Amino acid sequence: MTNNLSLLILLPLLFCQQAITVITAASNDGICRLMVESKGYLCEEHTVITKDGYILSLQRIPRGFSDDAIGDRPPVLLQHGVLMDGVTWVLNPPNQALAFVLADNGFDVWISNSRGTNYSSAHTTLRSDDPAYWDWSWDELVAYDLPAIVEYVFDQSGQKLHYVGHSQGTLIALAAFSQQKLLDKVRSAGLLSPVAYLSRMTSPLARKAVENFVSELLYWSGIHQFVPRGKAVMNLLNDICTKQGIDCTNLLTSFTGENCCLSTSTVPSFLQYEPQPTATKNMIHLAQMARDGTIGMYDYIDIEKNMEYYGQVVPPLYDLVNIPNDLPLFISHGGRDELADVDDVKFLLDNLKDHDSEKLFLQFIEDYAHADYVMAINAKEVVYDFLISFFKNQT
Repeated sequence: MTNNLSLLILLPLLFCQQAITVITAASNDGICRLMVESKGYLCEEHTVITKDGYILSLQRIPRGFSDDAIGDRPPVLLQHGVLMDGVTWVLNPPNQALAFVLADNGFDVWISNSRGTNYSSAHTTLRSDDPAYWDWSWDELVAYDLPAIVEYVFDQSGQKLHYVGHSQGTLIALAAFSQQKLLDKVRSAGLLSPVAYLSRMTSPLARKAVENFVSELLYWSGIHQFVPRGKAVMNLLNDICTKQGIDCTNLLTSFTGENCCLSTSTVPSFLQYEPQPTATKNMIHLAQMARDGTIGMYDYIDIEKNMEYYGQVVPPLYDLVNIPNDLPLFISHGGRDELADVDDVKFLLDNLKDHDSEKLFLQFIEDYAHADYVMAINAKEVVYDFLISFFKNQT
């Protein structure tokens, strides 16, 4: 991904010349009104404030389309990947999009929006045009965003929740679980296109972006907000495509692998809402993972700064072996995914080799790539039905 990770499924489409109205937080009434209520579902807008001051948007679909009462439903939290937001889960029609499918199957659905995205761009003291606002990586999502959101859903529902993450959404959950966080509030976790390691990714464009220090160049140029539609990012990508001999006529395939089952009817709506900004520092962190082959905290490449933040010369690693063996995990990955590459996922699974076999559901889909897990027209039958059965079996 321009991201070295998640939905760079977006960037391919950015080169389209068609006229697209881009939706921003200032130009609409929120995800509930535009994307959920318009399809006939009840939806609530919620707000969560992290301990470091970021004001996050959270949507709730408390019941299904044809349900009269909300009732006592098990909560499910959906966490998107990098360069995306909560719209990810409601883009497709209700019989295909995971948020609606879960609601129609008896779950209380909560949709997260990470800091820096359109609907989570506020802060208690900082403006979003302040470089200090963008001084974070996915470490902070592990330390602040995810705990704040999980605790809020837990408090509102009064019960432990199921978690679903895609791409970076899986990364932050695995990191948190490895630190023994959230375990008293999470019932089980579904990990779609799981990302813990990136060194084996085969995406030609993502790999070249990492090798050519694209995110670092932006940061050194004073660009702290990574805007996929921005001129600086697009110029660097175009330069890589030209000089590295990469066929970028289809950026979606160049970044994520060849997705089997996306519908072209989703594209216009998709481009209205995505891709979303993130911190350039976050992109650097992902690039460090790809180069180092580890899942560690952000490396300041400065001994004094690392000592200041971590008390050691080298940043600490997230040790996935520490994930409790009895935590119910649903893991699904695809054979064509060039970001969550098969070999990287195998390395993740090696860390989980002692996991209780009755608590670990593994699914491999040969023709699925990175974006299929959130936008494929057949994802309900291929993935979501199995995920729902897994959740219902966890008590």
